[in-house]
Amino acid sequence: MEWETVIGLEIHTQLRTKSKIFSGASTAYGAEPNTQACAVDIAMPGVLPVMNKEAARMAVKFGLAVGAKINQTSIFDRKNYFYPDLPKGYQISQLELPIVGEGTITIDVNGEKKTIGITRAHLEEDAGKSLHEDFHGMTGIDLNRAGTPLIEIVSEPDMRSATEAVAYLKTIHSLVRYLDICDGNMQEGSFRCDANVSVRPKGQKEFGTRAELKNINSFRFVEKAIDIEVERQIDILESGGRVVQETRLYDSDKNETRSMRSKEEANDYRYFPDPDLPKMVLDDEVIEEIRAELPELPDARCKRFIDEYSLSDYDAETLTASRELADYYEAAVKALPTQPKLIANWVNGELAAGLNRDNLNITDSPVSADKLGQLVARIDDNTISGKIAKEVFEAIWNGEGSADEIIEKRGLKQISDDSAIEPIIDEILANNSGQVEQYKGGNTKLLGFFVGQVMKATQGKANPKQVNELLRKKLDN
Repeated sequence: MEWETVIGLEIHTQLRTKSKIFSGASTAYGAEPNTQACAVDIAMPGVLPVMNKEAARMAVKFGLAVGAKINQTSIFDRKNYFYPDLPKGYQISQLELPIVGEGTITIDVNGEKKTIGITRAHLEEDAGKSLHEDFHGMTGIDLNRAGTPLIEIVSEPDMRSATEAVAYLKTIHSLVRYLDICDGNMQEGSFRCDANVSVRPKGQKEFGTRAELKNINSFRFVEKAIDIEVERQIDILESGGRVVQETRLYDSDKNETRSMRSKEEANDYRYFPDPDLPKMVLDDEVIEEIRAELPELPDARCKRFIDEYSLSDYDAETLTASRELADYYEAAVKALPTQPKLIANWVNGELAAGLNRDNLNITDSPVSADKLGQLVARIDDNTISGKIAKEVFEAIWNGEGSADEIIEKRGLKQISDDSAIEPIIDEILANNSGQVEQYKGGNTKLLGFFVGQVMKATQGKANPKQVNELLRKKLDN
């Protein structure tokens, strides 16, 4: 039997507010355990939550970016459950009336576009964190994260493969960083997701029984977890068994999913409106004010890069994958506006390779956008060749100065004077008379051999274009 995979994602996005969603406690990462949980966060008697206005504005900003309906009246609910890292015994979330309603986002999978529906994006507070290491068989609880503002972005079950799910996750990740509402740091838990996975016979309209894969915090693990879960469910069904609706954890060390608990439904949480929080009401003026603050979004910026800089779809999509990378590229282009394609090649090539090699983000690049633009300018004006430019790039990377300083210090200026190149060519042709005869006899591929000999003799400093022209002139006469 042929099976079809059905996937929906719930993405937990930590908002970049300085304080928590219902209190003034700090959200800074890395503080000593339990030093940033105030009386409101742990619901001490007599305290009252107060809504963080900036968190609401960030949620609206996301909703507008995905073309979603903004609910001008939204309600906070109490989601009741017991867990050690939830000291209140309930989580403040939104059920019936979330701040963001239905929207859409377009993903690209192997060059094909697909629209994924977004069901909703609701505001909620994060829980604390359970720590299982170094406690001699016991569990430690850190409540610093309790009360941190989140938007939970819930997709429609529109994805049909792990590849599509990762593409969707990356697209949302890029968007929230463009909007500057989340730092997207998956290792610190600022951006994580739950994946709802089921399979059904190809052609069947009804969904199969789903399993929820909880708290996956890397793109690679999302793909692996979904693939292994799909295999598990198909094996069960083809063996005559029945898939149980449950929450499962992905074990990256064993590359397997394992049961955590039975999957709860909304009524299991006994939701009811939080009596301490009034309805949140947004007027048209506030929404339009937030709309005016929206930056140029990834799709629009990608299209502009294609139109304005004549880049390929691939180059434009790569360069606009993150706001920081797109900003870097445009800053480099300012240094050399006439060569946007050549700069794109260097950003996507040599620079990207260096960042990957040293495990650095673009914001930590040792080669600034201005210095890269200046380096490419020296290729453009024939001061150095592309090959020598790679040597100069490494020197800039290692902190040896600007392109001009390194070229001058190392004597790397390209030889572009015919009178300096011709004697070297004449000597090489005289010393390789056999190859000259073969070339004249029709083996024109030997031109590359002669070019290589000239470049070797000049330590790569001769202008390759001139070398080719002079060699052809002498060999073809």
